[in-house]
Amino acid sequence: MSELLEKGHARVNWIRSRMQLLRNIQLLFEQEKPFNNITIGVSLHLEPKTAVLLETLKIGGAKIVGTGNLGSTQDDIVEVLKSWGMTIYGHRNTKVKQHLNNIAKIVSAKPDLLLDNGADLVEIAIKNNLDDTILGGTEETTSGDDKLRAKFDGKVNFPIIVINDSPLKRIVENKHAVGQGNVESIMRMTNLMINGRRFVIVGYGWCGRGMAQYIKSFGGRVSVVEIDPIKKLEAIMDGFRVDTIENLSSWGQFFCTATSCEAVIGVKQFLLMPDGAILANSGHFPNEIDVDSLRGLSVEIVRIGPDLEEFELPNGRKLILLAGGQMIQLAGTEPKGNSIEAMDLGFMLQALSLELIARAPQTLKNGPQRVPLNINNRIAELMVANFG
Repeated sequence: MSELLEKGHARVNWIRSRMQLLRNIQLLFEQEKPFNNITIGVSLHLEPKTAVLLETLKIGGAKIVGTGNLGSTQDDIVEVLKSWGMTIYGHRNTKVKQHLNNIAKIVSAKPDLLLDNGADLVEIAIKNNLDDTILGGTEETTSGDDKLRAKFDGKVNFPIIVINDSPLKRIVENKHAVGQGNVESIMRMTNLMINGRRFVIVGYGWCGRGMAQYIKSFGGRVSVVEIDPIKKLEAIMDGFRVDTIENLSSWGQFFCTATSCEAVIGVKQFLLMPDGAILANSGHFPNEIDVDSLRGLSVEIVRIGPDLEEFELPNGRKLILLAGGQMIQLAGTEPKGNSIEAMDLGFMLQALSLELIARAPQTLKNGPQRVPLNINNRIAELMVANFG
């Protein structure tokens, strides 16, 4: 066994031992085999917790053909998945063109179900008219849901259960796991204190709420940028200053994006930021901070650590970018991702939603839709029991 594979197995074994929900469903799937003769195409962050989900689906009889997402693939986990007989493409340093080629390979394998993150699989399937035989799929993120509705509204002729629409995922994973994990990632990458520092959270969705709450609990000073009037009011009621990105650009010392929108921080904002301001992205796609424009604007770029780049602007000020603008939870040299318990819950949503589609796709409408209430309730009761 190679050193890389041995490392991966050790990590997966530890994670599996703490994912009680998936371990229980593995026992059920082993008996019932809901995915017999079914191929599942996967585009997902490939890290140890994901490996336990894919193992669960394989135990249920599925054939797995998959790839990781850009910037977050962990090579030791790829080796583990391959050792289990899965067809896996991609590695840590895969670039955009190769990633799209990998997605095309998965779609060309004609999967019956799609386990998607960012709607890459669904988009390629529809564009290449390869979606007629697909039973359905799941979409992990709001970013993917937004893309599907913007580009293919009414054109998806199979059901897609959007996991991020589940109140369980919003509360447990997005607010608490992502919120806490992002703050820990910033602290780990920069080795800086949170206390007393000025943070601008761009986007007050569930991930933004979580970051704001945990930064505040660490003693940070938080302001929020939000365009939705209801979320603005919520942020104010939660005790945060709410203002525009233009007004807050010169105030903030840390800027964290969580919007699922492109270029919410760009050249105009860069030029207003104070010297030493730090930029981090929590969104699925690495485009919420306009990194290309930042590179083009800078007179000098210095890599000051494995996860830190320093950009000197024409005005002499310097900005620090974390993890190249990739999702800070799963990018960088020591990615941790969300907590094990949160992903245990989130991946149970995936497993049971895929099981429903495999068994009874005719009971679901076509296109993006919420996780059924009975699945949410079942998982909530199991997790409450786990907490004792």
